Amino acid sequence: MDSASTLILASALIIIMLGMGLSLEALDFKRIFQHPKAIFIGLINQLILLPLVGFGIAVLFPMQPEIAVGIMILAACPGGPTSNLISFMAKADLALSVTLTAFSSLITILTIPFIINFALTYFMEAGTVIELNVVETIAQIFIIVVIPITIGMLVRRFQPSFAQRMGKPVRVASGVVLALIIVGLVIKERAHFVEYFADAGLATFLLNLISMLLGYMSARVFVLSRRQATSIAIESGIQNGTLAITIAVVLLGNTAFAIPAAVYSLIMFITGGIVVYLSHRK
Repeated sequence: MDSASTLILASALIIIMLGMGLSLEALDFKRIFQHPKAIFIGLINQLILLPLVGFGIAVLFPMQPEIAVGIMILAACPGGPTSNLISFMAKADLALSVTLTAFSSLITILTIPFIINFALTYFMEAGTVIELNVVETIAQIFIIVVIPITIGMLVRRFQPSFAQRMGKPVRVASGVVLALIIVGLVIKERAHFVEYFADAGLATFLLNLISMLLGYMSARVFVLSRRQATSIAIESGIQNGTLAITIAVVLLGNTAFAIPAAVYSLIMFITGGIVVYLSHRK
């Protein structure tokens, strides 16, 4: 993508993260002391099990190296703001969902560069490896994730009525932006998209399905409530696709790395809808 498209993509992510901040408050970060077991299990699923599942799928399934790297980028990313909306619609534990999104967004700033560098070294051919500068990458992700979230939280703290009014429009805008980004990627990679989709379709579906099942079952094994287990499943399976695409395009400069995130973003809305449906049946 050209510099203008890259700037637009980074700006869109900043706006989305600002919207997430409008839904957060300091209490969300205090909940780790109030419900440590649920949050600990959720973070283990998000930060450890998800990348392991992603790596297993990338190794076991035949796919282009770019798709394998894209799978790992996606697995390294935190849960997205959409997970909070789906948790609300599924009548899950919304407070737990918001808390997990907030914590995973902060922690993955440190883990993303290492996971992606490992993936680039493992899957890409010699001579084509692009190594991320760890410190520089952490700083860049900090700018486009943490600073907008902090600003959003400050707005909510001092202008709560404004934050409440802006909540829904920002969520709608986030969905529209993600849809436009996916369309742009399809157009950009149209010559190879069918081949990439064939590579990424089943792999991303399995990543989504396995991560959600692991999240739910691990929560139930540790005697968490059904609502908490549902939130952890959603947080494990609804990823921040926009961040994954931004990393692929802005930081790595390769739109092919973003294809799994684009495909996954379509799949996770379908599986998220199924979770909402099943929750309402119960």
